[in-house]
Amino acid sequence: MGLFQYDFMLRALVGALIIGLAAPALGIYLVQRRLALIGDGLGHVALTGVGAGLLLNRSPVLVAVIAATLGAIVIELVRAYGRTSGDLALALLFYGGIAGGVMLVGLSDASSGSLNAYLFGSLTTTSPGDLVTIGVLGAVLLVTMLVLRPALFAVCHDEEYARVSGLPVRTLNLVIAVGTAVTVTIAMRAVGVLLISALMVVPVATAQQVTRGFRSTMTAAMALGVFAAGTGVWVAATANTAPGASVVIVAIGSFLLVAIAAAGLRAVRRRVRADRSTPPPEPAEHEVLLG
Repeated sequence: MGLFQYDFMLRALVGALIIGLAAPALGIYLVQRRLALIGDGLGHVALTGVGAGLLLNRSPVLVAVIAATLGAIVIELVRAYGRTSGDLALALLFYGGIAGGVMLVGLSDASSGSLNAYLFGSLTTTSPGDLVTIGVLGAVLLVTMLVLRPALFAVCHDEEYARVSGLPVRTLNLVIAVGTAVTVTIAMRAVGVLLISALMVVPVATAQQVTRGFRSTMTAAMALGVFAAGTGVWVAATANTAPGASVVIVAIGSFLLVAIAAAGLRAVRRRVRADRSTPPPEPAEHEVLLG
């Protein structure tokens, strides 16, 4: 615990815990809609915002929020009204976003290390201003996802039924899109744009192994996200590894352990049910005669 006496490690830990709590709260809606990879696409768009911020000498995080939000709105409109498929729209985000980001960073005075910090995460360089931004955006995102949970679940589960029920489907879809952009931007400091989706999706996939209801899955995913974030930062501090990669490795390791344990438990339950349903053996002929 000696390393956590330093302010930069405490900021890294607090920032990671906030992101670990907020990312699965949004990720569960993306998993429900089978849009798990949209975080990667918006992460690449956010990278373009980072490059623009560095080029214009503005806050890269705030410019990335604007860029990712615009990208999320565009892809939602394309999905709803355009003729382009969702997969193609995501591909355009992937390639155009990272190409624009690399080009703008190259035009700025920033070094290649600045680009790597956003590609792979750089929690230990989180400034007090970055931490305030992460905290405010994370709190707004978390409150929004919890307050609107029934309506957002209805839209993700059956959009047509939600529309017939009178819910503002278009607005709720935009809320999810903008929330994804915000999540991507704040998680960029923790794991980098190349690993963003992992923090949103893997805790949800882990929780689904052991829970049934939507609310319990969401709660378990948020707890697993906090666990992965905190443990990952601790591993990075003690083993001198990259914090973002450590957080994702812990999350994936948790998924594998829970998946194996859940599979073993299901096998045991099937065996017990099979034993209970098997009728007792018929008595042998000599046992019947002696009886």
